[in-house]
Amino acid sequence: MNDRLNRILGDSPVRLLVRLLVLSFAVGVVLTALGLEPYDIVNSAIRFGQRIWNMGFATLDRAGHYLLLGAVVVLPVWLVLRLLKIGGRAG
Repeated sequence: MNDRLNRILGDSPVRLLVRLLVLSFAVGVVLTALGLEPYDIVNSAIRFGQRIWNMGFATLDRAGHYLLLGAVVVLPVWLVLRLLKIGGRAG
């Protein structure tokens, strides 16, 4: 079981924990030197997600607009052609 856990984690759990703690501390020092706070990063990620979400719905809105605009032309033309084809077959 311990060997399987080491294989999944890539190292022993204790060594992995120490490495992650040291790396987290070093990244924290660098980010503090750059003037960044954890909340800034989280808020930026949330705003980024919201912009992507809103762009997606704006794209769907535009696609729906194009679909309706095309249908206003295509459906009547199709209907007329279909009726002409049926009328030509009956005669």
